[in-house]
Amino acid sequence: MFLNFFTQVGVTREGLNYDQIRSFILPIPPLPEQQEIVRRVEALFKVADQIEERYKKARAYVDKLTQSILAKAFRGELVPQDPHDEPASALLERIREERSKNQVIPRHKKTKTRKQRRKQTQKQLRIDI
Repeated sequence: MFLNFFTQVGVTREGLNYDQIRSFILPIPPLPEQQEIVRRVEALFKVADQIEERYKKARAYVDKLTQSILAKAFRGELVPQDPHDEPASALLERIREERSKNQVIPRHKKTKTRKQRRKQTQKQLRIDI
């Protein structure tokens, strides 16, 4: 009877009644062993709670640290400053001058007529086929 129940295949089991359920043998550990299991599980939950709390503190610290690093970077405090370096405004001005020297005047493209676009589309269709 017990083996017959577990050898059936499917999601549902027809005809399960009280007598069949009573015939199942479910091993239950002795009370001291049950109490030890509960004690260990509670201890593990306590450790998990401590880990979660440490994670939250570390996450908050990392968030503050990231903001602090960004603030220092914008103030130029992350690396020692060389007094012989030119100021940023001079560097920007030099970049603007270089760009203006090398600037190419863009030519306007001629737009295709409807007839030219149709011919190009027909050529592409012939190539694709």
